[in-house]
Amino acid sequence: MKLDTMKGLRRTHYCGEVPETEQEVVVCGFADRVRDMGNLIFINLRDRTGLVQLAFNDETDRAVFEKAQLVKSEYVLMAKGMVRPRESVNEKLKTGKIEVAVTDLRILSKAETTPFEVTNSDKVNDELKLKYRYLDLRNPKLQKNIITRHKIAQITREYFYDNGFLEIETPMMMKSTPEGARDYLVPSRVHAGKFYALPQSPQIYKQLLMISGYDRYIQLARCFRDEDLRADRQPEFTQIDLEMSFVDQEDIQACIEGYIEKLFKEILGVEVTLPLPRLTFADAMSRYGSDKPDTRFGMEIQDITDAVRDIDFVVFKSAIEAGGSVRAINVKGGAATYTRKEIDKLVEHAKGIGAKGLAYIRWADEPNCSFKKFLGEGDLEKINAAVGAEKGDLVLICADKNKVVLPTLGALRLICGKRLGVIPEGKFNFVWITEMPFFEYDDENDTWVAAHHPFTMPMEECLDYLDTDPANVRAKAWDLVLNGTELSSGSMRITDFELQQKMFEALGMTDEEIEAKFGFLVDAYRYAAPPHGGMGIGLDRLSMIICNADSLRDVIAFPKVQNASELMSACPSTVDEKQLEELHIKTTEIEE
Repeated sequence: MKLDTMKGLRRTHYCGEVPETEQEVVVCGFADRVRDMGNLIFINLRDRTGLVQLAFNDETDRAVFEKAQLVKSEYVLMAKGMVRPRESVNEKLKTGKIEVAVTDLRILSKAETTPFEVTNSDKVNDELKLKYRYLDLRNPKLQKNIITRHKIAQITREYFYDNGFLEIETPMMMKSTPEGARDYLVPSRVHAGKFYALPQSPQIYKQLLMISGYDRYIQLARCFRDEDLRADRQPEFTQIDLEMSFVDQEDIQACIEGYIEKLFKEILGVEVTLPLPRLTFADAMSRYGSDKPDTRFGMEIQDITDAVRDIDFVVFKSAIEAGGSVRAINVKGGAATYTRKEIDKLVEHAKGIGAKGLAYIRWADEPNCSFKKFLGEGDLEKINAAVGAEKGDLVLICADKNKVVLPTLGALRLICGKRLGVIPEGKFNFVWITEMPFFEYDDENDTWVAAHHPFTMPMEECLDYLDTDPANVRAKAWDLVLNGTELSSGSMRITDFELQQKMFEALGMTDEEIEAKFGFLVDAYRYAAPPHGGMGIGLDRLSMIICNADSLRDVIAFPKVQNASELMSACPSTVDEKQLEELHIKTTEIEE
């Protein structure tokens, strides 16, 4: 079959935007579905905006009808015809009240039988869909996500441009400053044995831009981290990166709140109430067991240490004597949902997180307590009163150091919330998490390490603790959390040269290491720097939540899989020995 050309025709409308008024139109797209009714043929033509029905009648135009008989799914078509009312209205389609009576049909490209049905791929395994990603991207659901992501990026630029920000590109090949995740390295052909790094973020460059006087910077920056993947992580991602001078924490947060308000209003029609709520890190951990709490539902963690202090139960006593606590969550209505067997699964899950065990009170017909034999008169009633437990509830109790108890109950809270269906859909709960710890303790190496990048400013009242009490040092750092997902991290930056040196030393860095990794930045601070701070918002995660997608893969055109490979193009791949020689690289075989 000889293919047609577009000669003499130009598209007048997208498929999903064909008007209901009678007029001649020209539409283009993929054949989504072909229905041959004998003397009538109907073809649903699909493009990124939706579907429109093409109608063919062998009595009206036999030549066009015969060409329509050749069309199969996913053929690329161009059609000219008159818009007319449909006899059978389809209320599910935007164009469901009309059809195009075709007078000129062009078959521009033929398609072989596809490995799966493009518009019905929900049950197709992910590996196959990713191998033929260009086909899966024709799926209206994915197309809607990608288009929404584009709109998010468009609104982002518009908002920050309107608020005086300059979009400035920073280098994609930079100096390697290993910290946090591993760098992706790029070998230099010109400088034998030396490497560039792909940026984990533009952090250093955007601070240099503040020193250079560009007081409001914005960039939709590509970032790279060589780390293990999961549903909300990819080796390459996009960050809405910004930095501001002559501001404080509240100024930056207010600016972001305005952005969030505009974005959710324009994309989803959702009104976001400002200012957004704030929780200190300590409060978030104490109430929700997480520094990225999902605040759409209750079931908060409660401290019942005082209520159980006199109970002769070694698990509780040992935890309290060791400086820990006894805490609980009340799973309202959980007694009917969780059987003893299912509670045992929760116990195993708690142990998997690091807890030694999990006590419980299941109040069905009457309270059934896992540590009943250790209770004195009135003790059970006291515990139930402390957590507000009633008939039908399930109380989960954990006793240990807070660093074990809080994340354990925080994880169980989410599991139970999902199981009971108490987490509302379509609700967006933002919360700022403030006063983040400056250091975190590394048990394996018995030392304190930086919880943030080394340019993060400590809170002024904590400066005296830098050398003497690292646990009490809080940072001028914050996270923006939405429905239990961290969207963004930000901080005020150190601008005092001597304090920056002290911070490097507090992190155990020698003068040689400081010079090797950050010498150029340290030198820049010698020439004065305005007070500044900034944030990085994950565009991929933001898009995932707004699109109600299950994975970052659903909002990225060509994603990687768990082992950081791309199934469609089969990368990473081997390269010629000549290329390696030019880069002064030799490879060695690894025994499997």
